[in-house]
Amino acid sequence: MNSRIIKSNTLLLAGQKTTMSLSDNKTLELWQGFMPVIKGVKELGGTELYSVEIYPEDYFSYFSPHKEFEKWAAAPVKDAFEPDGSLKVLEIQAGLYAVFHYKGKSSEAHKAYQYIFEEWMPASGYEVDNRPHFAVMGEKYRNDHPDSEEELWVPIKKSALL
Repeated sequence: MNSRIIKSNTLLLAGQKTTMSLSDNKTLELWQGFMPVIKGVKELGGTELYSVEIYPEDYFSYFSPHKEFEKWAAAPVKDAFEPDGSLKVLEIQAGLYAVFHYKGKSSEAHKAYQYIFEEWMPASGYEVDNRPHFAVMGEKYRNDHPDSEEELWVPIKKSALL
């Protein structure tokens, strides 16, 4: 899996959010509610979509499928965007990210994340930073199609062990 390290710019997104866990996955419902709303926004800053996860600070200390986190369905917007009642603004601060190109079914993306956290991260000299994680779904994204492509952005910082 191809990866690169990027210092991102600040991202301004508009979206909807929910609290969920892996065992109580609400992703489908979140996106079904979001897509009709975002189509009417005139201040979009791009055509790509963002799936954002904001994890509690201790989320990665041990695995439990019942741990809750915040999930967003979002799209980039211009600075002039004024949210209405159904959309909220999410600003992701600039920072260091490991970016992975993923090709395959979205239902099998967990295998890519397993590789990232179990193989790539321990060998990289980096560790997970406590900032939002996100996937960027552009023109080659096809949901659960085997030829679908997206980018997985994992926040990182230099490992304290080095």
